[in-house]
Amino acid sequence: MRFYESPTVEEYVREHFENYPVMAEVAKCESRFRHFKKNGDIIRGEINRADVGVMQINEHYHKKTADKLGISLYTLQGNVDYATYLFNKEGTSPWLASSKCWGVENHIAKR
Repeated sequence: MRFYESPTVEEYVREHFENYPVMAEVAKCESRFRHFKKNGDIIRGEINRADVGVMQINEHYHKKTADKLGISLYTLQGNVDYATYLFNKEGTSPWLASSKCWGVENHIAKR
């Protein structure tokens, strides 16, 4: 990571998931390592607009739990932290829809 400036979204995600690199590949496939649009709006899913942020966390299914945990799905840190929570609970299952991109052979089942 570069210490003279903020890390890129990709650097942040890769460092956060250094022990589980498949999760960085999930982020690459889901959002192309983008969290915000150029105008500052959070990115949303192209197929499902309820999917938000770098990890494409679905608001409909996860916002209530994220709120209870005190995690914001709309910040980069919160989106990645909630993805970590999901990964620790369910492995890569929540992202199986994009597994053709990140490699279904890398799937980690419920943890």
